[in-house]
Amino acid sequence: MKRVLLLLAISAPAWSQQGSDAPAPSASASSTLPSAPAPVRSEFHVRYVNGDSVYIDGGREAGLAEGTKVVLKQNPSAADSTKEQGVEPGVLARLTVVAVATTSAVCQVTASSREIAVGDTLTLPDDEIANEVAKNALGNTRVYPMVVSFNLGDPLDEEVRESIPRPPLPEINQARFRIGFDLSTLRGLGAQGFTSTTLGVVARANITRLNGTYWNLDGYWRGRVESTSPAAQASIQDLINRTYQMALTYINPQARWTAGVGRLYLPWASSLEVLDGGYFGWRASPANTVGVFGGSTPDPTAWNYNPRRKIGGAFFNTEGGDFEGWRHSTTIGGGVDLLGWNVDKPFVFTQNDISYKHFFSLYHAMQIDHPSPNPGMPTVGTGIGQSFLSMRVQPATRVAFELTHTYFRDVPTYDPALVGTGLLDKYLFQGVNGGARVQFPEHVTGYFSVGKSSTSSDTRASWNTMVGASMSSIWKTGLTVDARYARFDSAFAAGTYRMASVSRDLNDRFHLSLQGGRQSFGSALTKDRGGYFTNLLFETDLGSRYFFDSTFTTQRGGLEQYNQWSTTIGIRFDNRARERKAAHDTQR
Repeated sequence: MKRVLLLLAISAPAWSQQGSDAPAPSASASSTLPSAPAPVRSEFHVRYVNGDSVYIDGGREAGLAEGTKVVLKQNPSAADSTKEQGVEPGVLARLTVVAVATTSAVCQVTASSREIAVGDTLTLPDDEIANEVAKNALGNTRVYPMVVSFNLGDPLDEEVRESIPRPPLPEINQARFRIGFDLSTLRGLGAQGFTSTTLGVVARANITRLNGTYWNLDGYWRGRVESTSPAAQASIQDLINRTYQMALTYINPQARWTAGVGRLYLPWASSLEVLDGGYFGWRASPANTVGVFGGSTPDPTAWNYNPRRKIGGAFFNTEGGDFEGWRHSTTIGGGVDLLGWNVDKPFVFTQNDISYKHFFSLYHAMQIDHPSPNPGMPTVGTGIGQSFLSMRVQPATRVAFELTHTYFRDVPTYDPALVGTGLLDKYLFQGVNGGARVQFPEHVTGYFSVGKSSTSSDTRASWNTMVGASMSSIWKTGLTVDARYARFDSAFAAGTYRMASVSRDLNDRFHLSLQGGRQSFGSALTKDRGGYFTNLLFETDLGSRYFFDSTFTTQRGGLEQYNQWSTTIGIRFDNRARERKAAHDTQR
């Protein structure tokens, strides 16, 4: 710093002399005159949406900074009858930039009258544009007597940087956690009536970059601590609880290794279903990863569900490209299935993903195995045990088409009580199926799937059909309604189901969901022929520290007839609650 001041002091007389005797500037010198203010970029495009987080194609180079406001405006050319209701005249959504990179940024939705979709155009409000213009004009009209360069950085800039506080990235040490105690009562109806009581624990976590590290805890878990049940009967709600996931993962872009433990998918091979266990991966290069995995299979919606089943093996993954263009990922591996500690079948698997932006995606997963023979049954040779192919094309933001082919050789072991919930659709609709999903005005979405199912043992092909529709923000109440009808006829089950649900969310503080339906099917895998079911969930916060939720489930008409009540009271924690509240109050 002393050298800089000394240099400026020595040069001062020369500047004053040049100021009195300097000739008119030449043509070559005119290039050093102040330039006109640089144009301000005011429009940005949505590249990806994840909940309330929206990723856009502009960053620090476009003048964005943390705290910058952007809006989604109405289409002024749309007719009055087709215009969407906004949060204010001419504005459909308001967002705030929470993280900035050189050419991209992450925004958080603070107010919205509809869901933000990929391809939407966000713009700067008039006041933000004025600020950017003023900032650019100031930066381009400054005149400096000379330019001094430094090999190790500009000390003046470094002093300014050191004087500015540097808050941590938004994802570091973000902790949202709740834990509570659950009391559940299950009462069987009919001639074999019974009553059972279960005490459990409920935990939900969303903790990123623990203590500044790259460890993350995310998911939902519900488990039993003590039960006084005289009968081992699981309700639909109990089965749904076992489909949730919670995992502790280590994800560091700069590290060679990655790991995860808990109830989770193998990130490179989701076709292996959910594991109660873990994985370890080693990045041999930026594009290649090798690793191992192991655990049990607790998910009752899995094709090969068995509480005694264990799985373990190794994998290799290679990937390339990015989400702004072509991207590909290929995983190959092998392992062994165990029942108890006895080998059920060795297997090899592959999974391939190819996509181009959000326009096209192709997914295929296949498993080749050699099952152990059952006593008194013919030996099954090595062959394809399961295969799933899906191709998706999205020519417009609100229209998507999908074509699938599903094949399973072995008899499924999923729990048929979940047929009417829609969680088993990917298994019920075998063969080739095609469908579409269309978003209409007024928050209405329609979808359908139709196709033929056939196997080598079928005498004729059979039709599978599923149609449904959903509508959100009904009459400005925030209610969302979804209804669907499905007719399926596969080698393992045939029948129909009807399901409807109504839900209401108020940020993270209130949630209400009512789901009901009727399932009717025939299958050699179970004597149950279906029935009616209703599932009601209510969840709300009690002040800033506690929460309360309650569920009621009932089933009638099948082999299992019961009522179930469940109540949970617990404590919650959010270390960013004040920041979110302040941002919310600012937008009001």
